[in-house]
Amino acid sequence: MPQLFTPFLYLCSKNMRLWQSFEEINQLWLDNDMSEGKPLALRTFHKWRVAIEEMFGLIIENEQGGRYRYYIQNADELKSGSMRSWLFNTLTVSNLMIESASIKDKILFDEIPDGEQYLPVILEALKKNQILEMTYQSYWRDEANTFEVEPYCLKAFKQRWYLVCHSPYYDKMMIYALDRVHDLKPSEGTFTYPEDFNAADYFNDCFGIIADQNYDVETVKLKVSAGQANYLRSLTLHQTQKEIERNDEYSIFTVRLRPTFDFRQEILSQGSDIEVLEPKWFRDEMAVIAKNMWDKYKED
Repeated sequence: MPQLFTPFLYLCSKNMRLWQSFEEINQLWLDNDMSEGKPLALRTFHKWRVAIEEMFGLIIENEQGGRYRYYIQNADELKSGSMRSWLFNTLTVSNLMIESASIKDKILFDEIPDGEQYLPVILEALKKNQILEMTYQSYWRDEANTFEVEPYCLKAFKQRWYLVCHSPYYDKMMIYALDRVHDLKPSEGTFTYPEDFNAADYFNDCFGIIADQNYDVETVKLKVSAGQANYLRSLTLHQTQKEIERNDEYSIFTVRLRPTFDFRQEILSQGSDIEVLEPKWFRDEMAVIAKNMWDKYKED
């Protein structure tokens, strides 16, 4: 991404209704250390405006086609959760961090597990429908095994990358965490990518990375403390989340999904601030876990 546009694009990504005149954009540039105090030429501005449209599909338009204010015409693209929006936000933040090297000791990041080194191989295989040879060791095995997989898509979840693929050996869909991969390389073979597979649809009814078809899609009703409800309103559990009741003490939310292990762990991570009301089997399952936890602590 053109680094000189970082201030303008980052500001627009945070406020989609923001309209900026060229003078205001130029001031954003001058406020950035990379400008070295030199103003942005109008010709350069238009050059990078076109480059941004080609790279991200983001259309930066002039309000009235004259010397007025500029804005992102299709700003909703940055809210869609698409790869384009992820790439835009990632590169924008990355450039901001580079420009803020002088305060690097004041910016802290979580450690990201290994595995990103395999992304180029996987991306190339996804383009060519190429079979991959993988050496993988799961958490439940004492040694690694080598086998072939047909890559369908990549998914990021909780700072880990996962490869979603079809296993010719098991003849079913499998999901592998890249930080458990010991080696990954393309084989000479290719496969036919199924026309009816859509990555977004595959995970549409799921929370996280587990897409277990043995779980039915159900409406889960949650009772959430007033304080935690504010958190869920700003960072939803799932795209189907709805708030159906609200008062000073708690709120009732519903989500419609497959209540798999990933979702159960997310609810447990909220502690006593979230109570599962429905479905009954899921509430009973959570009650058993809560009792087991209580049994461990009450002995003290």
